[in-house]
Amino acid sequence: MPDETPTDDARLTALIRELSQLSTEQADTSRGDLDLLPTLELVRAMNAEDRQVPEAIAAQAERIAEAVDGITAGFRRGGRLIYIGAGTAGRVGVLDASECPPTFGTDPGMVIGLIAGGETAIRNAVENAEDDESAAADSLRGLGLTGNDTVVGISASGRTPYVLGGLGYAREIGAFTVALAANAGSAIGDAADVPIEVVVGPEFVTGSTRLKAGTAQKLVVNMLSTLSMIRLGKTYRGVMVDLQATNEKLRARSVRTLIQLTGAAQEDAVRALTQADGSVKLALLMLFTGASAETAAPALAASDGILRDAIAALN
Repeated sequence: MPDETPTDDARLTALIRELSQLSTEQADTSRGDLDLLPTLELVRAMNAEDRQVPEAIAAQAERIAEAVDGITAGFRRGGRLIYIGAGTAGRVGVLDASECPPTFGTDPGMVIGLIAGGETAIRNAVENAEDDESAAADSLRGLGLTGNDTVVGISASGRTPYVLGGLGYAREIGAFTVALAANAGSAIGDAADVPIEVVVGPEFVTGSTRLKAGTAQKLVVNMLSTLSMIRLGKTYRGVMVDLQATNEKLRARSVRTLIQLTGAAQEDAVRALTQADGSVKLALLMLFTGASAETAAPALAASDGILRDAIAALN
């Protein structure tokens, strides 16, 4: 019986054919003279390309909102937000996850970034890591993935095996799944509960999806994490109130926030922040209501951390 296993040449031919269908892999023939242009013209041309990204994201507003609501619901059940991706896409997820604790005072385990190839891949390319369809599933299994968690698969092409495998496992577990791709009708979009397909078109440098596609990914994950944190009450009047004062700059920002929102004198703001053990939100509640830390803390907890509700409860 003949061997029906595809040869390396056949697989290469199939992959070339598949990539040729992706908008992110197309070449814009009008830019064939980039290397001949003056630097200022290059700057203007690249900036003009980048301006297309927000419009492409706006076209996906409803799906982004659906994703935010799903993520928020999962958080309220004690779930986590987990990004999975390879290369630039993986780094975007890792970056967003790493910025949530200092920005919103979250536990480091609440938002997690997984990248194909592991920690080494954050700074260095790891060959063939994105082609390992079982690796993300193994990592998610190691995290003890549950139906309360959200898994966001990020892939410019929308076909990365690492991401497809992770989303498939997440759906088996019953986790909420979101796909973020830069091509329409993507494979990861078909594998997720909510497909967000931000079609940015050909890249300024053909195939370099760290450019418009990467920018789109960063803007969308900004929305996913930031807007879900707003829904959880981690801002007040558009200001971060769950930030962690882990250095002098953040401590100064914390005191400034208290002064800005309450009109308190600097010495009163510093005193409240100290009594609140560095919690800006708790210090705000104390300053708004005149309550002690001992009274304000349980009121804040009873209000699920929603400052507006806690102020109303104590006034």
